[in-house]
Amino acid sequence: MSGNDLYAAAGVDTRAGDTAVELMKRAVQATHGPEVLGGVGGFAGLFDASRLTSFTKPILATSTDGVGTKVAIAQAIDKHDTIGQDLVAMVVDDIIVVGAEPLFMTDYIACGRVVPERIASIVEGIAKACAETGTALTGGETAEHPGLLGPDDYDVAGAAVGVVEADRMLGPERVQHGDVVVSIASSGLHSNGYSLVRRIVADQGLSFTDTSAELGGVVGEVLLEPTRLYTGPLVKLLAEPALDGAVHAFSHVTGGGIAANLARVLPQGAWIELDRGAWSPNDIFRVLAGFAGTDLESTEGTWNLGIGMFAVVDAQRASAVVEWLEAAGLPSWVAGTISTEARDFAGFEQGAKGVDGGAVRLVGSYAG
Repeated sequence: MSGNDLYAAAGVDTRAGDTAVELMKRAVQATHGPEVLGGVGGFAGLFDASRLTSFTKPILATSTDGVGTKVAIAQAIDKHDTIGQDLVAMVVDDIIVVGAEPLFMTDYIACGRVVPERIASIVEGIAKACAETGTALTGGETAEHPGLLGPDDYDVAGAAVGVVEADRMLGPERVQHGDVVVSIASSGLHSNGYSLVRRIVADQGLSFTDTSAELGGVVGEVLLEPTRLYTGPLVKLLAEPALDGAVHAFSHVTGGGIAANLARVLPQGAWIELDRGAWSPNDIFRVLAGFAGTDLESTEGTWNLGIGMFAVVDAQRASAVVEWLEAAGLPSWVAGTISTEARDFAGFEQGAKGVDGGAVRLVGSYAG
């Protein structure tokens, strides 16, 4: 028995891995510009960083993330072509928060069994989203873990690197009294809170292959709506001459929900009350909350409820920013105004994930 055959008998099929690489190669190469060296399949991805010599003080930004238990739904209905976009969004849309333009990304897929077509479908989704956000997919790894993961189980993760000029970094230090917060709409659940989603669906006695009139289609397909990609348009927004310096901070609304994520990018002492009446959460949130027998307010720390990103902007140019975002296909609206006046912060969210930031509270009732 050859070495490959012996390994296959233990549950690892290296030939299947090679087939998967061949199937995904064209999609990966489509993300490569002249900065990417060596093509696909090397031990390390290579990226020519000569462009950074044009920066006065280049700051590298990096982020890593996964998709969470949303992958369980993809596995349940055997649909794997959108989960890659979720991965790219969770990673690259964190980098734009500091004003950085993404340069390159790598991915990691752990699975119980390599099914070449499935792996290729996942990576093709990653590559397509990378191309849309201007990110080179310079490498990755598919690891087969028989005995640790079931034959049809997998998980995905990724990491990306971007760059920003030091004096153009965004963040709390730029935020001022009177700045306006602009909400940018989400496409739905994105990739957070899916453990709760799965619990709600199970408690309803629904399977992901069932059709639900309330959800408006096959349950799993509705829940796999991919995460909106913000990076491409927001990189262009920051480069727009007429709006130069208008944006002071971004916040990506992911795990932790609305208030906590916005509070992370506000300076200590700054606060804002967000009027729930300024927007109407997507139907998916209303239906799931109804299934759970709860109100939308109780899910604010778990789901984005229709806001995928915040922009904190100069008050005098807030209307121009909203107009620009709308023209770029990102529905947006003014959510409120930042204040640094002294007040009692009882009932406010203050910072999150180790950041001692500003304070945010949601008030009022959601629009119908």
